[in-house]
Formats: sequence, structure tokens, C-alpha cells
Amino acid sequence: MKLSRSLFAVAASLALLGGCALPRGAAMQSEILAEANSETPTYQVVEVTRANMPLIASWPETGPTLDGHWPRTATGSNQSVIQTGDHIDIRIWDSQENSLLTNPAEKSTVLPGVEVGSNGAVFLPYVDEVFVRGLSPASARGRIQEKLEAIVPTAQVQVSLTEGRGNAIEMVSGVAQPGSFPMPSRNYKILGAIADAGGISPGLKNPLVRLIRQGATYEISARTLMESGTYNSLLMPGDTVVIEEDYRTFTGMGASSRQTLVTFPKDQINALEALSLIGGLYDVRADPTGVMVLREYTPKQLGTGGAKPNMQQVVFSFDMTTADGLFAARKFQIYPDDVVLATESPLAGLQTLLSIVNSGVTTTQRTTALVN
Repeated sequence: MKLSRSLFAVAASLALLGGCALPRGAAMQSEILAEANSETPTYQVVEVTRANMPLIASWPETGPTLDGHWPRTATGSNQSVIQTGDHIDIRIWDSQENSLLTNPAEKSTVLPGVEVGSNGAVFLPYVDEVFVRGLSPASARGRIQEKLEAIVPTAQVQVSLTEGRGNAIEMVSGVAQPGSFPMPSRNYKILGAIADAGGISPGLKNPLVRLIRQGATYEISARTLMESGTYNSLLMPGDTVVIEEDYRTFTGMGASSRQTLVTFPKDQINALEALSLIGGLYDVRADPTGVMVLREYTPKQLGTGGAKPNMQQVVFSFDMTTADGLFAARKFQIYPDDVVLATESPLAGLQTLLSIVNSGVTTTQRTTALVN
């Protein structure tokens, strides 16, 4: 018993003199706030409450964000439109004898696979060029027949279209059957194209849909795209669609159940959801009054007067033991590249110390029993 009391006394002295030297898995709240309260702080600390949440929400977004200008839906023509690079088959019927375009054995002739040139025209014998780009096959048939009337008044024309790559869209990745898809009409929309390509690959986590059009790029999550017909964009010839797993992440670390890089499971997540994604607070070690989000702004995003952050590195602090802190965390949006930090409770060191002491006492008791 004397030896046990001596060990406890030594342990108590160590706790008073050097408890902070005990091994820990995360920073404590007091350590982070000490730097912020120094004469020359290197980062800004903001306590998040319901009162200041509207102001914080107005601050600039950080990290890669989804484009907010996704093209809205529209209604196009249900007909195909001829474009440069398309091919059209032209069949000309003429019942006249000694026709310039047909022979006596056959009353029709076919000009197969006539390519629409860069100037938007096709070449016809005896007629020269006929401009058909931008016309539907029916309108092109009428124009060609009109041009032929001068030399073959009784001619009848039939036109069929084979669309080229300039009149198609490209499904690059993230679908069951990627490839080039001719536009069946000018009313071809992105959800229809995804369906034609076999649907989105089921293994993708929170897939993002990227539309590349004439040098501009738009992004939206597949979930948002399918939730509202507003986003079912009308496609244009030459559009490229890429579907891939969400690349946006945040880091969870400290006294949480999981310390890991977390991919965004949906377009937006709040601080409470982020804590859930990292397994919640580790109940033995975590300090619920010191949950923090570390964020870095660019120099151009800084300002004065509270309307913007005044330092590039900002630590947002939450007290999860109060209703005010919980409601504020529910409104606080996590941005890509944020760090969600669960600080360690000051009692965690004492618990570790008591565990060491208890282990030492148990070992001593066992040794004494063996000696006796």
C-alpha cells in the first residue's frame, strides 16, 4: 500500500507540473485561442453564433465551387437541322424521257453521301451549289427541288440526313456507353443524352455533370440535375459532357472518430453534417465547446469592418454544448479544402494519467503478491 501511495503521489505531481507533456491526439482549444489573442496574431478567430451567422454567410466562398450558371432548360425544334460535315442522300425522280438526271431504265437517280461543305452548301450537277446548312431535311428538299425546276421541271426530290460529328454531342466518361451521339432533333436535352448513353455509372460517389460548350464549362451535381426539370439543359451540336466523381473534399481531424479526407456527398453540407461524416466527437477525448473549422481565404477576398474576413487564415469556433452553437453549426456551410477540427478536452490528459497510474498500481500489486 505504501508503494501504491507513493506512485499516486508522484503521478499527481507530474500532472500538476507537466501534464501537458502527456501524449495527445489533438490540440486543445486554449492553445489555439492563445495564439489568436497574442499581440501579433497570425490568424483570425471567429466565434460562430446565431447572431453573427448571417454576416459569416455573406463572406466569400473558398475552394473549388460548383458553377452557379448552369444553362437552364428550353424547348427546341423537334426536327433535325443540317450542319457542316453532315452527309445527305439525295434521290431525284423524273418521269420525262431523255432526262438530264435519270436514264430510261430507271426513273430516279441517287446522289449518296453528299457532304455539306464548310460554306454550308452541297454540290448538284447542272445546278452548282445549294446552301442547306441550318435547314431541316424537309426544307432542304424543297430548296433543292426549287433549284432543279429550271432544268428538270417535273423533278421530285427526296432527302435523307446522316449527321456528322458536328451535329452530335460527345459523352466522354461516367456513363455505361460513352461515345458520340447524333442529335435526333434540336429538342435533345442532357437527361435524354445520359439515358441514351446507358445512364450514370453506379459506382460514382456524388457524381458531377460537366458540360463543355464553346470554350465555357458548367458543372452541376447529378442529384441536383435530376431533382428539377429546370436544369435539363437543351444541348447544342458540339457539346461535350463529362461525368465524374465529386472532387471536392474537406479534412476531418483531431478528437473525432475518423481522421480522414472526406468527399462531399452532396452539393452543400453544414458543420453538423461534417461532424457526422467524420464519425462525430470522440466522447472520451473531445472538447464539445471547442469544435473548429479552419479556412483559408485569398488576399483578394479580405476586407475590413466585418463585411469580409480581415486575415487570410480564419478559425471558426463552435460551442456544441449550447443550443445556440448547435443551431449556428446547422447554418454554417463547409467549403472544399476546409479542415474540421475537434479539439481535445483538458480532462483527456488527466484520464490518460489516471490510466497510467492505475496500470502502475495494478502491476505493483501483482509484484507484491508474487513476492509474498
